Amino acid sequence: MDVNDARSLVTVLSLLVFLGIVAWAWSARRRRGFEEAAQLPFMESRSAPANGGEKQ
Repeated sequence: MDVNDARSLVTVLSLLVFLGIVAWAWSARRRRGFEEAAQLPFMESRSAPANGGEKQ
């Protein structure tokens, strides 16, 4: 195995890992969790600082 074979193997493995991550992220089982996470910035915080978060 020379260096070009190793490079080809790394490229193919990287593509497979990328496709695996895409499949995981777009799976129906993950949708509910991602939708909840997408709403986090819009939820009101219960423990908001009294001074509006500004340093004194």
